[in-house]
Order: sequence, then C-alpha cells, then structure tokens
Amino acid sequence: MTLETKFKNEQIIPDVVDEAPRSTLVVTFGTLQVDLGNELTPTQVQSPPSVAWWPEDNSYYTLVFTDPDAPSRANPIRREFLHWLVGNIPGGDVSKGEVLAEFLSSAPPKDSDLHRYTFLLYKQKGKIEFEEKRIPDTTREGRRHFSARKFAGKYGFGAAVAGNYYVAQWDEYVEEVNKKLAGT
Repeated sequence: MTLETKFKNEQIIPDVVDEAPRSTLVVTFGTLQVDLGNELTPTQVQSPPSVAWWPEDNSYYTLVFTDPDAPSRANPIRREFLHWLVGNIPGGDVSKGEVLAEFLSSAPPKDSDLHRYTFLLYKQKGKIEFEEKRIPDTTREGRRHFSARKFAGKYGFGAAVAGNYYVAQWDEYVEEVNKKLAGT
C-alpha cells in the first residue's frame, strides 16, 4: 500500500494533514523501524529515534512528531499532543536542528486503545526565527492542542515532504512518563 493510502485508511488525512507527504520518512528506534502503522510499545520508543531522509543541498527542515488521539481516538479533545518539534534542521542532521519541543515518549492513557503517532517532515523556505516558547520534556504545557496543519501554515511550509507513523497503546513505561510530567 502507498503512503497516501495508509494515511487515508488511518485517517491521518484529514485528522492531521490535508494531503499525503511525498515520501516515507525513515524513523528508527534502536533496531526497530517505524513502518507505516506497525505497532510499537512505549517501552520501545523511550528515546528519540534516528530520522533519515534525502535532503536537498543547503535546505532547512522542520520535524513534527504528534499524537492526534489525545486522550483517545474515540474522544480526541486534546488533539493533537505534540511529542517532538525540531526546526531549522540543516540538511538531514536532526541533531543540529533547533529543538522547539523536547522529545517525549509515547504515553497513551490506559484503556484508550491504539494511538497514531505521526512523524511529518517539512521543507522550510529558509532559516526561520521561530516565535514559539521552547518546551522541555518535563511538561505537558504547550503540547496539548498542537496542530501540525496550523504550524505548517503559519510558516508557509506547504505539504510535508516526508512522513511515517506507528501505533501504540498503554504499557507500564507510561507510568514513568507520567511521573516526569506530574503536576503539568
């Protein structure tokens, strides 16, 4: 199945974006590769993944990692929950980008069924002075009600150039994430 078909079947189109990215983003957690809807556990995705694509020379990119199913797919009243946001990525090196929201592992609530964790890569028109307050990995503030669509529109990105997603549901590691976020 094509990336577009998968995004439509899982309703990432229209829940997160209006059109499919042009290519599949290569996302790897340790030895586990994200594969257009495969199931991974919060325990398996504790640390930031490696992310690869075929960058254009002298270009900057923004990487968005979001959960449109907060707190559940059936009742997404906090859609979207932002898990990671890195802008001004030079070429294909995420580690050299500007972290706007630090990485936060998947943490779906217990009994909330599968969540769609979505990666989107946007090509920027040039280097950007982002206005957003920086978000540490110890808070939910600034993460709830994020919109990849609105963010991309604000900065004139157009359609995502690459994307991928996995699904996950609650496991014991979610309790560790919740302790880290306690009180926010």
